[in-house]
Amino acid sequence: MESSSSSSSSKLTLKLLIDTKRNMVLFAEASKPVIDFLFSLLCLPIGTVIRILNKEHMVGSLGNLYESVENLDETYMQPNRQKDLLLKPSAAISSSQISGLLPSVDASNFYRCPSHPGHITRDNRTPCPERNCGKAMICEVSFVGVNGKDSGGDKSGFVKEVVTYMVMDDLVIQPMSTISTITLLNKFNVKEVGALQEKVVVLDMEQGVNILKFALQSKKVLTDVFLKNHNSK
Repeated sequence: MESSSSSSSSKLTLKLLIDTKRNMVLFAEASKPVIDFLFSLLCLPIGTVIRILNKEHMVGSLGNLYESVENLDETYMQPNRQKDLLLKPSAAISSSQISGLLPSVDASNFYRCPSHPGHITRDNRTPCPERNCGKAMICEVSFVGVNGKDSGGDKSGFVKEVVTYMVMDDLVIQPMSTISTITLLNKFNVKEVGALQEKVVVLDMEQGVNILKFALQSKKVLTDVFLKNHNSK
């Protein structure tokens, strides 16, 4: 189906090559923004991952560790350490094109002392740590740099927009080529081309969260996200 609306042009898509006999995704064709999103998952602090996926859906015991910090009374924390440093760590997204693929869970503002700009905080109630100061750090500052606002063009994100990229079911990523495609079909012993089906899927926040979720527990991420029926709640 053709993308027909102006809103569709702003959506990120993946073109899946599906082996219908085995009900699995062999690989996907992906553009630069999609690869930027997948690589940006490596920038997420563990605390942010837990908040996105919810403690109850975390594999292993990290959810319990997170809940322990939540439940710990502030009186047991060091006076210069706040629980939000652990519970709400910074997780910068590299491009505005992919910022909508994960929920925003981080504080967006930074603050400094009016008299001492050498310290910043996310909480404007924090007293300045400089000796004999103690003023509230209430002056808002903006964050700029490679993980701040887009610089535009090929320089934004992580990879260059010069080729189409191939994403394997287990999230192995490489530049796409005819040779790599043929090699992959041989690797999966695909003998009936008629059993292969192309499917274009749209990436939204639900799919973005599910990709993060299954990347932590599966070797068949694309199959689990786009072909399997599952409850992401």
